[in-house]
Amino acid sequence: MTEVLTADRMRTLEREAIESGRVTGLELMERAGKGAVEAILAEWPELERPGPVGGDRRAVVLCGPGNNGGDGFVVARLLRERGWQIDAFLWGDPERLPPDARTNHDRWAATAPIRPLDEDAWGAAEGWTGVDLIVDALLGIGASGPFAPPGPAGWLYHRLFEDGYCGTGVISRPYCVSLDLPSGMEADTGATEVPPGADGSVMAHLTVAFGAPKPAHLLAEGAAGCGRIRLVPIGLDAEAADPGLRWVRAPLPDPGAVRRLAAKVADDGWCAPAGHKYDHGHALTLSGGMGRGGAARLAARAALRVGAGAVTLACPPSALMENAVRLPDAVMVRALRDAGALREALGDPRINALCLGPGFGTGEREAALLDAALDPGREGPPALVLDADALTILASNEALRAKLRPADVLTPHPGEFARIAPDLSQRLREDAGFSKVDAAREAAARLGATVLLKGPDTVIARPDGRAAIHAANGDRAAPWLATAGAGDVLAGMICGLMARGLDGFDAACAAAWLHVECALAFGPGLTADDLPEALPAVLARLSQGT
Repeated sequence: MTEVLTADRMRTLEREAIESGRVTGLELMERAGKGAVEAILAEWPELERPGPVGGDRRAVVLCGPGNNGGDGFVVARLLRERGWQIDAFLWGDPERLPPDARTNHDRWAATAPIRPLDEDAWGAAEGWTGVDLIVDALLGIGASGPFAPPGPAGWLYHRLFEDGYCGTGVISRPYCVSLDLPSGMEADTGATEVPPGADGSVMAHLTVAFGAPKPAHLLAEGAAGCGRIRLVPIGLDAEAADPGLRWVRAPLPDPGAVRRLAAKVADDGWCAPAGHKYDHGHALTLSGGMGRGGAARLAARAALRVGAGAVTLACPPSALMENAVRLPDAVMVRALRDAGALREALGDPRINALCLGPGFGTGEREAALLDAALDPGREGPPALVLDADALTILASNEALRAKLRPADVLTPHPGEFARIAPDLSQRLREDAGFSKVDAAREAAARLGATVLLKGPDTVIARPDGRAAIHAANGDRAAPWLATAGAGDVLAGMICGLMARGLDGFDAACAAAWLHVECALAFGPGLTADDLPEALPAVLARLSQGT
């Protein structure tokens, strides 16, 4: 798990470190600038070599009116020490720079010119040739809202990012790197506002995140604009910040951590060397009628493959034969006529997790079954994973929503979220200051259950406010997961991990990570049927710590 800090929390962390005397602001800027240069050269090692015609490499450094601009002046100085030619620009009044940024500004100004980023800037830029790198140090996380500088300053900034500029030599377009965040991106939401006519699809090729990721680095809109992201430590202890401030955690591709979270097993493998199948839990999946069982079968197979000791699929009597012949022999099948039969089945205390919703149906019978699952008449009812049709039932049934518990997990995609929390969905679409993390947290608090809001930036939130972002973008992008049934497999994985003993939040975090790992292991051409079958190899790799 890696801390993800909001802009306010990051600023608080920096301020507390400086006020305590552990570090100075100038030292933080130096660390940030040095880390940024190292990240740039690690990302593009060809920039260590001379230019395409044997000359020096050239960079344009755009510095803003705050501490991000101070970081930019450090980058400019360190690149010049490596023999680069630098054109430095300042947007704003140097007299109004914060003290540490002003110090780095003055150090640069004592040895080289700084041009104002104003109406004359583009005239100067037209004379440049062979620019290799543009450094965006305009705002970082320092803006309270989207960046839209007036007039030529904004036009110049975005013009520099367009295709075709500086089209000489080997590099047909300069690499663009942003310090902490692309300027114009809201740190807590990833929202952007670009001037008319600008191409806002990619704001940077590389973003260097200082100290900790920010939500914008992981949420879908922001992640797309950040390009590749490299995290640069600057010596701050994220755990030292005030825990009362807003924060999230992000499961990252750390096999050891995910293995411990997802398995709770001995070091020698996925299954403990001794024990009974019911020691690893019994997951129950409910299916719809004839011809509607495919989604529930996917969930059942996923629960079995992820490690539940026993898995049963329950369905109407008319669908029993169909499911029996389509499922692996290891999955048990039983007929389930009505809500009374479900309560009888749930009298077995070994059933400790239940997946309900995929291919389920939304009629009165199904609503009664959901009611029985939420209130089965036994102590310690099984934890529920509610997906698909179960969410549709909940959306129109306040009495059932009132029975949800923190142990339960709801797994809506954006369309289902719009049904179950229409006001939050609308605000998410219309309010640039309201993030997907905010929406999931508010929904979880309102419903009293864990909410996993799906997407390439999946957000998992508990009713107590704890939240996680699982980002499947950049190197972990798996667009072929957008296939029918993939969500049913995810629900089954969560159910299987809950049967193994994980609470809903941890099971959802681990399943989201494993879901993407399986997709990446298989590659393009994936169908939902392939996901459960990819789990054994992924789990074996994790058990070996690779």
